[in-house]
Amino acid sequence: MSAVSAFKLVLLSLIAIVALELLARRLRLPPAAALLVGGAAMAFAPGLPPVVLDPDLVLIVFLPPLLMDGAYFFVWADFKRHITPILLFAIGAVAFTTWAVGLVAHWVAPTLPWAVCFALGAVVSPPDAVAARAVLERLALPRRIMVLLEGESLLNDAAGLVLFRFAVAAALTGAFSTSGALLSFAGLALGGIVIGWLIGYLTVNLLRLLEDDYLIITVAVCAGWFSYIAGDMAGVSSVIATVTCGMYLGWHQHEVLSARVRMRGTAFWQVLVFVLEALVFVLIGLSLRGVIVRLGGAGEALAQLGPAALAVVVAVVLSRCAWTFGIESIRAVMHRLAPRRVLDADFRAAAVVSWAGMRGVVTLAIALTLPESLPGRDLILFASFAVILFTVLLQGVTIGPLIRLVRPLQDAQAGAAYLTEPQVWARLLAVQFETIQPLVHGPDGSVIHPRLLEQYSYRATLSQQFEHAQSLPIDLRTAHYDVVLAAVRAGRAEILRMHRAGLISDEMLHEVEHDLDLEELGAEHARG
Repeated sequence: MSAVSAFKLVLLSLIAIVALELLARRLRLPPAAALLVGGAAMAFAPGLPPVVLDPDLVLIVFLPPLLMDGAYFFVWADFKRHITPILLFAIGAVAFTTWAVGLVAHWVAPTLPWAVCFALGAVVSPPDAVAARAVLERLALPRRIMVLLEGESLLNDAAGLVLFRFAVAAALTGAFSTSGALLSFAGLALGGIVIGWLIGYLTVNLLRLLEDDYLIITVAVCAGWFSYIAGDMAGVSSVIATVTCGMYLGWHQHEVLSARVRMRGTAFWQVLVFVLEALVFVLIGLSLRGVIVRLGGAGEALAQLGPAALAVVVAVVLSRCAWTFGIESIRAVMHRLAPRRVLDADFRAAAVVSWAGMRGVVTLAIALTLPESLPGRDLILFASFAVILFTVLLQGVTIGPLIRLVRPLQDAQAGAAYLTEPQVWARLLAVQFETIQPLVHGPDGSVIHPRLLEQYSYRATLSQQFEHAQSLPIDLRTAHYDVVLAAVRAGRAEILRMHRAGLISDEMLHEVEHDLDLEELGAEHARG
């Protein structure tokens, strides 16, 4: 496919995205499911050239910004609070699924080497951050479940990639070392953290030096690609490097970004992420045609590989269910032994978590990187597509009704340590009022701005007073809005202090900060 044809295909895909998004909203379906089906339908449209994806290009184009988006807005306090279950799923569930799928694959295809079977397990084991967010973003879930699923999907790719690398190497060379795999994973993870922190640190300090809004936004957006490429060049986990960089920028963005940059950058970033996320699922559907053609057609592929692929799909789903309910059962026993130290099991939440293991772009890209000489490559490709289709279409469509059916318990303790919204505003307004007190009085103690707190009335009075003038007196208008901006700065410092002290949640920080940003932009515009 020529470059011009590829560009035309992207434009066609964007048009299809708009139509499929509208259709999904009308039918109340997950957009990811509609996009995947639409892409598969487009793949077999007459006259459309076959789409051959470069897996390395797919990963480097789509994965960094989408991982960055999840990490940038990820709640660090919640991550630390739930680090144990996150790691149990990001590492433990991936390893368990790899093992379970490998056993089933060897059972249905006994001629395949064990290493190839486990390579298949490693390909389909990590749930995808993009797929999970695309399906779950419009569903109402308890905070702890969302934190677990988001944290798992951000970190599990590293575990899956390490297992995949060693399984493929074992299949080609016949050698495998468990200790080597563990040491390799530890090295990749730690190296990724170091690289991501370094890129994040350099980016934050560069943003402090820049003054142009568009340059700041450009550097911040490119930070995800910088960290991913740096991790890849250093031979460490690019995924963990990107996630670490995103968390670092998300933590410091309140200090280094102005209100104007934050408003402009957020709008641009939301559109970029929406387009990339939608294109991922359309491209997955489009690439189905090449796999089907390679296998001799849909009928031949289903006849030869359908039963084995179905067994793999069942193994993927059941292994996640077994792991999830197994962890909750262990927690139930520990709660009986130490009720004050261990929370009781929540099998309603376990049902949702076990059914939320959607696979997507990472599974597809890893499968497409398989060497041509690897035995069983066609089965791995076909089974990977089967797992993606099943998890996104069936699980993605039915998880909403499942949530409404089981009604997972809300985390009563999640917000207990935080201030309520009225308490936050009470503290914020008290700090702002204290800040403007010395600014609204003159040297003789007289009030300079008697209507400052009633801003619109004050502005109306000024407009009537100077309605025949060309403009308001600059010194009067400037002094007025200087006080407003000083109050906003004081409020921003107080809300950040409360967040750093653990008194408010990230959600409250973003909500109040958004209101302060709007107030600041309005004051700057009126000040001139």
